[in-house]
Amino acid sequence: MEAEIIAIGSELLTPYRSDTNSLFITAQLNEIGIDVVSKTIIGDERERLINAISLAWERSALVILIGGLGPTEDDLTRDCAAAALGRSLHIDQSIIGTIEARFRSRGLRMAEINLRQAMVIDGASVIENPRGTAPGLWIQTDGKVMMLLPGPPRELCAMFETQCIPRLREVAPRSAIRTRVLRMTGITESAADEIAAPIYTRYANPVTTILTALGEIQLHLKSFGRDEAEALAPLHELSAQLETALGKYIFSTTGESLEEVVGNLLREHGAALAVAESCTGGLLAQRITSVPGSSSYFWGGVVCYDNTAKTHCVGVPKELIESRGAVSSEVASALAEGIRRRAGTTFGIGITGIAGPGGGTAEKPVGLVYIALAEPHGAHVLERRFPGDREVIRSQAAQAGLDMLRRALIGSKSEPRP
Repeated sequence: MEAEIIAIGSELLTPYRSDTNSLFITAQLNEIGIDVVSKTIIGDERERLINAISLAWERSALVILIGGLGPTEDDLTRDCAAAALGRSLHIDQSIIGTIEARFRSRGLRMAEINLRQAMVIDGASVIENPRGTAPGLWIQTDGKVMMLLPGPPRELCAMFETQCIPRLREVAPRSAIRTRVLRMTGITESAADEIAAPIYTRYANPVTTILTALGEIQLHLKSFGRDEAEALAPLHELSAQLETALGKYIFSTTGESLEEVVGNLLREHGAALAVAESCTGGLLAQRITSVPGSSSYFWGGVVCYDNTAKTHCVGVPKELIESRGAVSSEVASALAEGIRRRAGTTFGIGITGIAGPGGGTAEKPVGLVYIALAEPHGAHVLERRFPGDREVIRSQAAQAGLDMLRRALIGSKSEPRP
């Protein structure tokens, strides 16, 4: 069963509101094997909305309309859905009674315009809304279903879970959808796809999508079957091949963040970490401590932005900074080794670089970052030239520091592929 979602409201076409309802609905539908194939946002404009509903109803078995069920003149969903279906509207007296009682319970009088919310499309059944005045509507005909749901998430989520999902289970063909996300770092999108595409393109099921996020690449696998076992079989098969091909670029297949993965590895090894950060300004420590329980493996960190702080707080020789420059592999290594010694930890990470927008030179441009990892048997340094603005450079540097530690903990010191 394929579904389309239409979110309605001109406010969703501004920079100030976003459609989160469709994300919730998609997750709920996928759980019962219904695939969402299209999402649309339409403003409060009658003809566009009628056309969008008509097209969706023509091509999909399930159409869900969100919003536009209020009492005001710009709440057009009922009227437009009726027009698209070629049906009339009628007043439902029981809805009027429910709305009036809701107002009375708050010591208020129902305004005349609230009568609009008692309009029901001919042939539709009412979806009760215990948290608001706008009931939903359920239209089922010729093997198809259309739902009209209110926009406020507090109302929509409760209605969908308790009333719509049980009814959909009765009418939707038995099927299952299962997903897996392979999260990678230290590799570009093009390089990842060069390795992965020859594998995943052999499969029509699962469907594979490659996405980029800040500091990572994601392979989203979606598999379909008549039941969970049938959906999981090809998912496991494809995932295993991709994991073998992409190796240690993959840091998670079950949703964990990189800092969670690193934290689990530190705990498993009985190891501890301290960090000394210059250009990242504490971002690495912030990510590490965002994981509950990180105090069991994280000693702490020093933000040594000024050169005197590098010397006084971490022990980087002043002469080294003067001779090699604060942004250098030698200073990064000294930061990592210095913080490890002072903290008495297993590992130390040092980061120094030029995050911009100013401060760069031809020899040391903006985006140049050195990340060092100190271990009991020595230290090694990565030189990276990250593109992007200040925020992106700092974030990429923290990601690279975490990945260096992850690779050390799993026994791989190979540098990330360009």
